[in-house]
Formats: sequence, structure tokens, C-alpha cells
Amino acid sequence: MKRKIQKRNDKDYLRIAIAQAKESVKKGGFPAGAIVVKNGKVVSRGISLTERFNDPTNHAEISAIRKAYKILKTVKLKGAVLYASLQPCLMCFSVANWADISKIVFGCKKTVQMISKGYYEGATDIYRINKENNRQIKLVYIPDFEKLSLKLINYWENKRKK
Repeated sequence: MKRKIQKRNDKDYLRIAIAQAKESVKKGGFPAGAIVVKNGKVVSRGISLTERFNDPTNHAEISAIRKAYKILKTVKLKGAVLYASLQPCLMCFSVANWADISKIVFGCKKTVQMISKGYYEGATDIYRINKENNRQIKLVYIPDFEKLSLKLINYWENKRKK
């Protein structure tokens, strides 16, 4: 008897992005992780190593998008989904737009505290900007992972203080 393989859903892929955030912390990076999925397959993974490589563009989302470009040999990722542990910053959202990403799913919204600590460029509203763009990306927030992501940020902050 053949076993039926269940398709992964947004929560399953978001768990992988959060695992990437944990990996980022292990490697000395910011607690953000991302993956690019196309046709139900994880194409690439990214972590945030900005300080390690002295590169302000080395965010998890951009890392995953860059890898997807190379693997798929294209700069247009139409039909691909970007899964991010945290709400993408304006830079990452813009790169996803230029990459033709169709949907972004994230597990933790940016907070006032994150903005005040400099983890985001400011209170820029990607939902508003998305509406004003020529092409809209479907934005999906899944709050189930908010506490876990915030706990990971807290762990990372405490680790840096030592």
C-alpha cells in the first residue's frame, strides 16, 4: 500500500524559516531566517549575517533570494513564495518585489521595540507601499510563530550582552 505524501502548507514552510533564524544565531547572525519555495519545493535558504560580513544587505530574505536566482538561473521568481521568520524590512520587501516574488509569508510583525532598537529602518508600512506598487505581493502574516520569534530575539540580545 502506497503512503500518501502530504503537501506542506504555509506553517510547515514557516517552521523551516524559523529554523533558519536559529541557525543564524548559532553562526553569530541576527535572529532572522528565510526560505524561497517554488512549486512546493524549498529552493533556497537564507540567514542574516550582516555584521559577520560587514554587509548591510546580508539579510536572510535577500540571501535566500540571491541563492534562488543562482539555483533557478533567473532573476524573475514569479510563482515563488518567500517565507520569513520576521516581517521583511523595506529593503527586503523591495528586493522581493523586484524579484517578482508572488507571496511573502512571515511569522512575526515588527514591533515598536524592534524599531527603537534599530532592527528596522523605521515604521514604514509595507502593506501601504505594496498597495502603491505597480505589482502587489500577497502578504500573509501567521501569528502562531510570533512568541517563538520574539523569544529568539530576546535570546540573541541576551547572548550579545555577555
